Amino acid sequence: MTRFELATTRPPDVYATGLRYIPKPMPNFHLAAANIRVKRNFQVILHEIFKAHMKILLRKVLIADTTSPYNGQVKDILINDGTIISIENEVDANHSDTVIAEEDAIVSQGWVDTFSHFTDPGFEYRETLETGAATAAAGGFTQVFALPNTNPVIHSKTQVEYIAQKSKSLPVTIYPLGAITKNTEGKELAEMYDMQASGSVAFSDGLNPVQTPGLLLKALQYVKAFDGVLMQMPIDTSIGQFGLMNEGIVSTQLGLPGIPMMAEELIVARDIKLARYAGSRLHFTGVTSPKSLEYIQRAKDAGLNITCSVTPYHLFFCDEDLRSYDTNLKVNPPLRSKQDMLLLREAVLKGTVDCIASHHIPHNFDSKVCEFEYAKYGMIGLQTSYLAVNHILPQLSTEQVTKLFSSNASNIFNLPATNITEGAKAALTIFSRNGSSTITRQSNKSKSFNTPFADLQLTGKVIGIVNKGNLILN
Repeated sequence: MTRFELATTRPPDVYATGLRYIPKPMPNFHLAAANIRVKRNFQVILHEIFKAHMKILLRKVLIADTTSPYNGQVKDILINDGTIISIENEVDANHSDTVIAEEDAIVSQGWVDTFSHFTDPGFEYRETLETGAATAAAGGFTQVFALPNTNPVIHSKTQVEYIAQKSKSLPVTIYPLGAITKNTEGKELAEMYDMQASGSVAFSDGLNPVQTPGLLLKALQYVKAFDGVLMQMPIDTSIGQFGLMNEGIVSTQLGLPGIPMMAEELIVARDIKLARYAGSRLHFTGVTSPKSLEYIQRAKDAGLNITCSVTPYHLFFCDEDLRSYDTNLKVNPPLRSKQDMLLLREAVLKGTVDCIASHHIPHNFDSKVCEFEYAKYGMIGLQTSYLAVNHILPQLSTEQVTKLFSSNASNIFNLPATNITEGAKAALTIFSRNGSSTITRQSNKSKSFNTPFADLQLTGKVIGIVNKGNLILN
């Protein structure tokens, strides 16, 4: 067996990133065939270089997949050319080109992130599909939903096909979220049927949630014809429209205008009623209010197709952390009170929350290094999503973790079924609940570095992913 590694040393012409591919070199291997994108800092990201006929052995991994007959068992998994060919108590290492043997390693179905902004096309100085895919892979994700708030907006099949085609050459599958309304302006419905036929996984106006109830009702009725899902970030923009943080004691002490939780709760209550009337499917993302979660749980108990996700940073931080005026903590919906944060954690533990969504929103330096009032909303989060949740909620079972990061999202959005069985395509995340990880400017794979998690030691490790025949390790 031979170990081949792309490290941070300087090749003849360019610098390479820390993404590591570990295959056995093949005959007639041509780096010229690699898909190379050069960044402004002269780093490169290499995708789909070592695909052909690679045999990967995952040694003594705990299988966490409730749909697999091997769930909860420690096994060796042999993967050949992107397909699981053997799951045994012990597989001869001589049958493989690469052996991954990590202490306390767990393998699950590939993780899914349902709300990430890759800002491509139009804002490539913040992120591109290539750097976004590299960031997702480093965070353990094999599938990511890309927001439609680009330039041009993803509101027609042409833009959907652009994302879908570029995704084919990347190690992570990027599904475009089609806009509900044209230009995400909330005035006229977009071509949702055409976008769905072209590869749109669901529909959302992303950072500009639909405000008009009549228009949203029409959208819910429209997507019912093909069993589509609408996704709303629950924000009533007419309430607290000049707010900068959560309305409460801390906002008063800091002298900053607040955004009341009522701005979220009104939208959640309204949209549940609309979904009930239309008999359609609706997913709320970035929920922060315990009252909103009560409404959602009641809707579930009534048999409605209502689901929700929360962000890692709403579980990790609260409005008290804004006393330092850290612009990286300026997000929308805003960080709530400490009591609300703790209730949000309880909802995750109880199973009210279906998914964890990173709300990865990259911003360039000038958008964050400024007065708090003028800073843009959002933070990057794909690389720290699992680490943050694992750190603050160690009492989550491994089964709960895999549901929050993988299987629930796959079921909600009708993604292609994958499981850890012999003969199945390998779309896997390899991780550990133990150990520790730290994101630094050097280890960050995103083009942007607007994160409050920088240099924080978090519990857990993302060891890597296997997807589309690629092995990518951290």
